[in-house]
Amino acid sequence: MGNYIKLVVLALIALFALIATNYARDLAYMVNALTVALVAGGLFIWTLRKTGEPATTADLSGEYMDGVVRAGVIATSLWGVVGFLVGVTIAFQLAFPALNFEWAQGYANFGRLRPLHTSAVIFAFGGNALIATSFYVVQRTSAARLWGGNLAWFVFWGFQLVIVLAATGYLLGATQSKEYAEPEWYVDWWLTIVWVAYLAVFVGTLVKRKEPHIYVANWFYLSFIITVAMLHVVNNLSIPVSMFGSKSVQVFSGVQDAMTQWWYGHNAVGFFLTAGFLGMMYYFIPKQAERPVFSYKLSIIHFWALIFIYIWAGPHHLHYTALPDWASTLGMVFSIVLWMPSWGGMINGLMTLSGAWDKLRTDPIIRMMVISVGFYGMSTFEGPMMSIRAVNSLSHYTDWTIGHVHSGALGWNGMITFGALYFLVPKLWNREGLYSLRLVSWHFWLATIGIILYAASMWVTGIMEGLMWREVDANGFLVNSFADTVSAKFPMYVVRGLGGTLFLTGAIIMCYNLWMTVKRSPAVEATNQVVPAE
Repeated sequence: MGNYIKLVVLALIALFALIATNYARDLAYMVNALTVALVAGGLFIWTLRKTGEPATTADLSGEYMDGVVRAGVIATSLWGVVGFLVGVTIAFQLAFPALNFEWAQGYANFGRLRPLHTSAVIFAFGGNALIATSFYVVQRTSAARLWGGNLAWFVFWGFQLVIVLAATGYLLGATQSKEYAEPEWYVDWWLTIVWVAYLAVFVGTLVKRKEPHIYVANWFYLSFIITVAMLHVVNNLSIPVSMFGSKSVQVFSGVQDAMTQWWYGHNAVGFFLTAGFLGMMYYFIPKQAERPVFSYKLSIIHFWALIFIYIWAGPHHLHYTALPDWASTLGMVFSIVLWMPSWGGMINGLMTLSGAWDKLRTDPIIRMMVISVGFYGMSTFEGPMMSIRAVNSLSHYTDWTIGHVHSGALGWNGMITFGALYFLVPKLWNREGLYSLRLVSWHFWLATIGIILYAASMWVTGIMEGLMWREVDANGFLVNSFADTVSAKFPMYVVRGLGGTLFLTGAIIMCYNLWMTVKRSPAVEATNQVVPAE
């Protein structure tokens, strides 16, 4: 009976999507509607073929649900390479404007590729990493199979559909024109459905856990899931102009919209790129180091302090704007206070290696994880410093901010994700170990040197840019035109592109290493049975 209901639902979705394609008001909506029609039609055919087959009655309650985690690992790796490749492309487009090719008819220029890069790296690469690792960690630390049956697969494939719809919308010029270039209104609705399903799977697994204690990594994952849902819904409140077009009107406007955007923007950093990845840190570093967390009490203090303070920090992006001074001052104060719990977490992560520091010489995976925590500490010092008004007057709107963001994103988020992938693949595919630790070392050094080149070049050009903008002559007139600052930045822009290329090369090496691990590494006996929490 269940399959017949699925067939009816899929047929209705495919039919509506085809109708929407016919009545589409713009190209982006037409392409996205056609994509949905093809996906629904494909699922309809797949379900129809399965309907006649005898139902399987195998009892899987005693096994972890690792198939969806394996799919998440593959998606993370592939989307990472795509996102990094687009990032390198736009970096060189800024250095060499001729790379905004006329034959691309504007679809592959910087203005459209930049939001594609941002979303591909943060939400496609980072989001898949968080979904995959959270599903892995919550099962192992709860000694329970994922709740909801195939709902976890709905989360995975639903999220991939969000990525494809958003990416095509960016390239076709259909966004809400926010700082992060939010996708079309119907993609927002679909993402909300997928995210609620994600929350249900995660919480349902915790509820049916066999362990009385909820491990701290799960608290970080849970806070990330709940807060991102709240941020997404409020920031994307919009009224569609038409049911058959991608355009919509924002509910908030003016300074309220700016305040809402940066409440969203900074907390997307705080909960998507910090809290979620701290969940990774608190599980994978102790596992790889084969040491318990240095201080479990400190991890709890770190969690509650971080989530209560981070939510207030957004207004520091709006110094010297129409936002009231008290609001931006509030953001600045909470940003400075945020430095303390952030460094508490960094110290906890690093000190977990107490008694195991020798592993840094022999284990490139733990080396990658440790340097990620180092970048986390550096970024969470630099961020509060840049929130101070006097510093912000120099740094804001310059490439210093770009350097800060990428030292955190590539150094912290990228490196801890790479380390988690290297940890997961042998276990998920039941292999003795990675295909090549030497390739992991190559990846480590290429990525590290790439990040240093990227961040250092942006720090230099950002400070230079800020100083040139504020330089005045004896009569109080500006000395430099905007074009002068752009010309002066050229060498650093080339260095940034080279740094990104090194980082991309390291990611490609990782994908090859993981592929060869699955194909060539000796197999071991499968250990997918539910066991007491690790």
